[in-house]
Amino acid sequence: MSTLTERTEAASGYRAGRTLPLRVELVRQLKRRRTLVMGGVLFALPLVLLVAFQIGGEPGEGNDRINLMDAATASGANFAAVNLFASAGFLLVIPVALFCGDTVASEAGWSSLRYLLAAPVPRARLLWSKLVVGLGLSLAALVLLPAVALAVGTAAYGWGPLQLPTGGTLPTGTAATRLLIATAYIMVSQLVTAALAFWLSTRTDAPLGAVGGAVFLTVIGSVLDEITALGDWRHFLPAHWQYAWLDAVQPRLQWTDMIQGTALSVTYALVLVALAFRGFARKDVVS
Repeated sequence: MSTLTERTEAASGYRAGRTLPLRVELVRQLKRRRTLVMGGVLFALPLVLLVAFQIGGEPGEGNDRINLMDAATASGANFAAVNLFASAGFLLVIPVALFCGDTVASEAGWSSLRYLLAAPVPRARLLWSKLVVGLGLSLAALVLLPAVALAVGTAAYGWGPLQLPTGGTLPTGTAATRLLIATAYIMVSQLVTAALAFWLSTRTDAPLGAVGGAVFLTVIGSVLDEITALGDWRHFLPAHWQYAWLDAVQPRLQWTDMIQGTALSVTYALVLVALAFRGFARKDVVS
C-alpha cells in the first residue's frame, strides 16, 4: 500500500511541460561545434565580399547591366541587400537545413534518443523543443548575415540611403524597415526547407542524410522552377517565390508575390511538421 502511495505522489509531481526545457536544449545546441562553425561562416561572408570588391573594383564595371549588385558599394544598406541577394538562393538554405535536420537524427546517431524518451520526455514535447530551438537558431543565422553586412558596409561605404537599381533612393529609415521585411520573408520562405529537414530527421538516424536530403530537394525545386515548360505548375514550387523579397527594395513596396509565397511556404511547412509528429509518435525508437 505504501509503495502504491509513493508512486502516486511521484506521478502527481510529474509535469510533461517541464521536461526538456527550451533553455536546456538551446544551450546544448549552442555549444555544438557545427553551430559555432556556421555562425563563423555567416559572420565572415560580408568580409569576404568586401575584400572581393576592394580587389576587383567597383561592381558592375565593364558591363551595361543594371541590377542590385551594381549598387553594392553605394551605402551600408546596399551592401546588406547585396549580401541577402547573394546568399538567399543557396547559402542560407544550409544553416536552416542543418539546425532543423540535425537535431533529432543526431540524438539517434548518438544512441541517446531512447534515453531522452525514458526520462520520461513525451515524444511530442521532445519534438516541440527540438523544432522551436532549430527554428530559433535558423532565424538567428538569417538575422546575423544582414546585421553583420550592414555594420561592415556602413563602416566601409558609409551610412546612407538605399540606392535602387531602377532609379531613385529610399531614405535610411525606410531602407532599414525594408531590409527587415526582406529578412522576415526569407525566413518564412525557408520554412519549407526547415520542415522538410525536420521531417527527414525523424525518419533517419543519419544527420547527414536529413540535412543533405533537405538541401538536395530544395535545390531540385530551384532547378524545376527554371523549366519554363512547366508553366503555371511552377507556382506550386516554393522556389518560385524565393526572390519575392526583392519587391521590398523597390520604390513602391509590393506585397502580392510575398503574400503568395508566404501562404505556400506555411502550408507546406505545416503539412511536413504534422507528418513529422505523426510518424514519430508511432515510431519504434531503438537508437
